[in-house]
Amino acid sequence: MSARPLRIVVIAPLRFPIRRPHAGGLESAVWAEVDALRRRGHEVTFIAPEGSDFLPDEAAFRLPPVVWPGDAAPTDKTWPESYHRESAPALDRALSGIARHPERYDVVSNHCLDPLPLRRASALGVPMVTTLHTPVEAAAVAAHVAAGGAGSRFLAVSSHTKGQWDAAGVPSQLLPNGVDPAAWPLGPGGDDLVWFGRIVPEKAPHVAVDVARRLGRRLIIAGRIGDEDYARDVLLPLVGGGIDYVGELSPGPLAELVGRSGLALATPAWAEPFGLVGPEALMCGTPVVGFAVGGVPEIAAATMGMQLVAAGDVAAMTKRAGAMLPSGRDAAFREVVRETASRRFSLDARIDALETIYAGMMATETAA
Repeated sequence: MSARPLRIVVIAPLRFPIRRPHAGGLESAVWAEVDALRRRGHEVTFIAPEGSDFLPDEAAFRLPPVVWPGDAAPTDKTWPESYHRESAPALDRALSGIARHPERYDVVSNHCLDPLPLRRASALGVPMVTTLHTPVEAAAVAAHVAAGGAGSRFLAVSSHTKGQWDAAGVPSQLLPNGVDPAAWPLGPGGDDLVWFGRIVPEKAPHVAVDVARRLGRRLIIAGRIGDEDYARDVLLPLVGGGIDYVGELSPGPLAELVGRSGLALATPAWAEPFGLVGPEALMCGTPVVGFAVGGVPEIAAATMGMQLVAAGDVAAMTKRAGAMLPSGRDAAFREVVRETASRRFSLDARIDALETIYAGMMATETAA
């Protein structure tokens, strides 16, 4: 805990309200950060879309939700006109509110994927910490450069992500995402496979179906549909015959499902910057077999119970999953898996580090 409660502005990603059930790993990570900071006694001003938890009374910080026209299917990759017409200008006004009264705030924690906060960072009068959750975005790099590189400090969720942004001229400090052990309790395990996450092509849950069928094991899939075409044409036709899709679950039921599963499959078809599914499953004691892409190998290297195979190698994943499944019922093994995950990826460790970083930035500002 810092010497005194801090006055922190947290800028959320704008695509979805930040509430449970979480739309994805990014939204989950931001929700958890705000909740943990508030529980530690810090004053958190949340700039987020209407419908989010933790919103302040001040209307300027309650942003319009992203609304899709009636004939358009929402996606996780594109923006409707309402975003450019309403959401982005509202974010600009909220930043102006901070700039008018910088004495009210100590630090800004930026998780927004829009480059606007970076563009305005040097003129806010409040130091900003931006967490890099994605591969390099040219617009974000340009915004940082346009601001003269002033006013911002960057944190990267993995060494993989840090290396990408460092190479683009945006140096950062490594600080992995954290998982709340209380929200992901140790489970008893079981015989079934589980896959959970966003239902989108880059997460490739259909690969988990292939693995389950090769093994002759039941697979339970849970998650929000983020790409309706992919769900309709690729995944949902595979459901049945031991493949169950249970939809989007709230945190409690999802953690219970993962905890009573024998093994979690992680099947990213892209270079995941972090891969929150791994630590979440491991926190429940459930072992994981996944593809070695992006920042995922860093999670496996820092914990027990997570084994990886080459990207896209379904045969190797099937073999490894079959070998690991018996451990999913071993109570002693599951306890060790949870303990190592808690030691390396607990939310408390991340918040401790954030408090230290914030205190250092404030000391630097005071000295300046």
